[in-house]
Amino acid sequence: MSVANALRGDSTQQVRSLYRQLLRQGDQFAAYNFREYAKRRTRDAFRENKDITDPRRIQELIQEGLRNLQILKRQTVISQFYELDRLVVEGGISGKQKGRKGDVVRQKDPGWD
Repeated sequence: MSVANALRGDSTQQVRSLYRQLLRQGDQFAAYNFREYAKRRTRDAFRENKDITDPRRIQELIQEGLRNLQILKRQTVISQFYELDRLVVEGGISGKQKGRKGDVVRQKDPGWD
């Protein structure tokens, strides 16, 4: 086994690990639209660069992906500070869950009666 093959295998493992981490982290967003955007953007970026064979360029992309992962981690933590109503496309009951029996209490829009 040559050094190039060993590096290729190592970078392949790094790329797969980074891909899984980015998808999992994107799933941590509180808002549906942000979750779906993060996952779609991750998939698109990896598809866009799937044919790159230059080891130096692959390492650059891995470093860029790791920086993006750190940004994503910070953003998902911030997004979890804000409680949002579930959207219809997410399934389940919409509205905030309150009470003992899981009753849904709708919030009134301010300014409109």
